[in-house]
Amino acid sequence: MKVQFQKWVNIFANYILWLMMVYLTDVWELELVHAAAIINIWMGLIKVLPIVFAYLADAFLGNFVVVFFSTLSSMIGLGLIWMSTPPVLGNSNGNCTQYKPECIGEQQKQLLYTGLAFTAVGMAAHTACYAPFASEQAEGGGGGGVVASDSCDCYVACCCVGCRIHLIAFVALLVASFVKPWATLFGICAIVGAISFIVCFILMLISCYNNSISRPQGSPLTTVFRVLFAAFSKSFYPRPLDPSELYEKTNITHHELLPRTENLRCLEKAAIIKDEPSLQEQEKKRWNLCEVTEVEETKLAIRTIPIWMTFIVCGIISSLNATYFLEQAKTLDPRVGKAKTPLILLFWLYDHFKSWFFPNFCLLRYFVTHNNDTRYYYYNSPRVGIIIAMMYATLSCIAAAKIETRRLGVIKVDGLIDEKIVPMTIFWLLPQYALLGGLDGLYSLFAYNFSVDQAPISMIKYFHLFARGFFGLGVIASVVSVYIVGRLVRQ
Repeated sequence: MKVQFQKWVNIFANYILWLMMVYLTDVWELELVHAAAIINIWMGLIKVLPIVFAYLADAFLGNFVVVFFSTLSSMIGLGLIWMSTPPVLGNSNGNCTQYKPECIGEQQKQLLYTGLAFTAVGMAAHTACYAPFASEQAEGGGGGGVVASDSCDCYVACCCVGCRIHLIAFVALLVASFVKPWATLFGICAIVGAISFIVCFILMLISCYNNSISRPQGSPLTTVFRVLFAAFSKSFYPRPLDPSELYEKTNITHHELLPRTENLRCLEKAAIIKDEPSLQEQEKKRWNLCEVTEVEETKLAIRTIPIWMTFIVCGIISSLNATYFLEQAKTLDPRVGKAKTPLILLFWLYDHFKSWFFPNFCLLRYFVTHNNDTRYYYYNSPRVGIIIAMMYATLSCIAAAKIETRRLGVIKVDGLIDEKIVPMTIFWLLPQYALLGGLDGLYSLFAYNFSVDQAPISMIKYFHLFARGFFGLGVIASVVSVYIVGRLVRQ
């Protein structure tokens, strides 16, 4: 409970901040292109930066310090976003407190941009170190995180905790539905963020957290850097004809012993033993001599880059959730009888579609196991799953295009160009949100499976973070697509 509270706060804040696109286009009256660029860069950084914080935690700071920093950064960011709303500080003259673009001065813009940066850093740090820190506190002993023996079991376990997460999401849905003023909405987020930091700080003071087991243990990324540096520094050394002459320790305890492979042999120069000085002296200089197993770990990471790059496309499509799809929803009729459907309900449904794929696709493991063919799951399912996720991405875009064509047709036939709301129910968007949830759900599941399948044990966490990072690069790269679409529209 004492560890999960920070996670629940992040989920609550993420739901509320999903409406940021609406705030930028309605209150700031930014063009869709400009607002989408801000949101996509912010969401992309949340997925890219965890790699940096995981490395800092493993190599220098420890998971506890980074988790504590994440709560502090999120609190500051949410507070700055609240302060950026006109009713809190007004404009530069202090006399404009309405939700109008003329009330948005440079002060508000600087506060919002800084707040978004702090929340991105806080959420990224939380993503990188929450699971390893929770594992350390639960087990009461070392390790840089959980390495699941079966990745599907890991996700099924997460789904068992999902009822609590969905409860927090439902609370966020109710808050966003009944609280209309933006200052109040962001203010609630700021209060929740402050409570999270205070709880974390108090628990630290009364020693509820065991900080001694959260010491930095060294990062596998350092091994990759060492291999690249050592191989480059020995560029002019000839590789020995006999691979057995390369440096390797037989009593490896800190990572698994990997067999030598024939590709990327240029990296094997990092394991060349020089004639001078002596081997004992060379072993003391870890940046000049690496083991064959360390070279093979680096080879694995480099060989996986082409697969990671395909995740960029998934990120580009996934970013539509909080930009184009949300703008599309704003123009449709939200009424169900006399009730009005809040926009955040779409995100809640999307989140349910996303989580639905975890347990249901994990049934594939049991089906295959019961047919005595577990090899199919472990070696083919992650790759097939990624392909299926990309098919969902394509179908989601097709559904969105068809619905947008229908929306524009209704506007043209009924002459509603000057009308803000089109007489089409907002639930026309459910197919594209369901398919997008399928994309993100399958991608999250099978990207982790792929990491478990391909990575050495010491680097599973980093392979997964790199998969998320390339996905985040796709979200950031979608800014280019938004710019191109904007240019085409203006022409």
